[in-house]
Amino acid sequence: MTNTRARGAGVEAAARDFLLSQGLRAVAANANYRFGELDLVMLDRDTLVFVEVRYRRDARFGGGAASVDAGKRRKLVKAAQVFLASHRAFSDAPCRFDVVDASGEPDAPVFAWLQDAFRADD
Repeated sequence: MTNTRARGAGVEAAARDFLLSQGLRAVAANANYRFGELDLVMLDRDTLVFVEVRYRRDARFGGGAASVDAGKRRKLVKAAQVFLASHRAFSDAPCRFDVVDASGEPDAPVFAWLQDAFRADD
């Protein structure tokens, strides 16, 4: 495992713990599909939340949230559609897409949680 990959896994785990502390419940992590990967899938009450975790040590070139461009959003929406098709228990649940923008030191990241960061039809 590369240092970058290990750092990413650590930041995603910290983001998961952060969201759990905010009352969300874990459903899945690193759900890989041909179109892309869903970093975290969680429940916020009855809403299924697809969470993209983006880490940048600093915001000099735009924060992590700024890197979730139209192409990335399309991939996330496609991956979410496949997830819903293969997890029928959630097929009627309301859904949203959140971004957790992580910054600072990777072993103690600071989080900005952007709820409902984009819509599937954006």
